[in-house]
Amino acid sequence: MSALPDDQVTNGLAALDGWSREGDEIVKTYEAPSFLEAIQFVNRVADLAETADHHPDLDIRYRKVRVALSTHSEGGITDKDFSLAGQIESAAP
Repeated sequence: MSALPDDQVTNGLAALDGWSREGDEIVKTYEAPSFLEAIQFVNRVADLAETADHHPDLDIRYRKVRVALSTHSEGGITDKDFSLAGQIESAAP
């Protein structure tokens, strides 16, 4: 699997509400109704990541969780990132 060209990244982002590109990552910040629900969301993301063997960077700030995806071994954004982003959307608070 290799890093996607810019046009494919743009098309992939168009299909994911609220996601954007920051350099070689796709990112989104979620806001949960409470701190506990934010942590529960992180746990759901962790389960998805383990199953996919693809691990996002997660930043927790009270009720907000920032998710950043990149395939570091390929030096950029791949289909693997978009696949996991779609699964994370389904697990969102």
